Amino acid sequence: MAAPGPLLKAATVALLVAVWGTTWAAIRISLRGFPPLTGVAIRFAIAGGLLLVVARAMGTPLAPIHRGERWLRLLHALCSFCISYGVVFWAEQWVPSGLASVLFAAFPLLVVVLGHFTLPSERMTAPVVAGTLLGFAGIATIFAEDFDLLGGEQVLRAALVLLVAPLASAVAVIAVKRWGHGIHKVPFNASAMVSGAAVMAGVAAAAEHGRPVEPGTWPVLALIYLAVAGTALTFPLYFWLLEHMRARDLALINFGTPVVALCLGVAFLGEPLGTRVLVGSALVLAGVVLATRTSRPD
Repeated sequence: MAAPGPLLKAATVALLVAVWGTTWAAIRISLRGFPPLTGVAIRFAIAGGLLLVVARAMGTPLAPIHRGERWLRLLHALCSFCISYGVVFWAEQWVPSGLASVLFAAFPLLVVVLGHFTLPSERMTAPVVAGTLLGFAGIATIFAEDFDLLGGEQVLRAALVLLVAPLASAVAVIAVKRWGHGIHKVPFNASAMVSGAAVMAGVAAAAEHGRPVEPGTWPVLALIYLAVAGTALTFPLYFWLLEHMRARDLALINFGTPVVALCLGVAFLGEPLGTRVLVGSALVLAGVVLATRTSRPD
């Protein structure tokens, strides 16, 4: 398949940022009706089922094309869906969505470091490191007030545990970039999501036994949105882009998603747009430009 042009890449990245910028709040809403691990299992069961239907309609073989892909699917299921999202859903019982998105923004930093040691074309350079750190500083500046919430013991504990999520996701992304070339992204993600859902269903049954499920309208709608738009649509697109972009450049999406959440708050919730927010946004933009200005397509 021919590599996508710059406009198609930019449009796809914009779509991913727009959708994933809303999922942090959707997770919080879903937790009003579903225990966290149960919500994770339902989310990926729905998304994986949808992608299996799509793969069948496309006539795409569902079985792995080689033994290495089988292990890569398992790693993707465990790191991307079980560990990463299991931790995120659990932590957002206490950690506000804005702060959660800031903590997950450590993901680009981890991709830069891991990529340096595993991807020959993604060695760390001074502009890449400086730009990535600058972007993270911008996100931290925007949401500086949220860090005051770390004063609570449970919030602090959950926030520290949440840092496991971007590390697990970074491991999966680097592994797919290193060994996943040529793998069809729809059945690959479908299989990983279904496997992840099965694992999380078992964990939820053991860990959340007796916790009530109260599927009100908004929690149900939020979970469906997370499954369809936030997972089934976005993950195949992300890993398709990963085949045509540097992992570290694509990871910078995680600097954009908190900004989207902030813009939605300003536009629809009447939240203020102060100097701190403008300065932080400028730092994010400058960091992304600096980190990507020397990059060339793979």
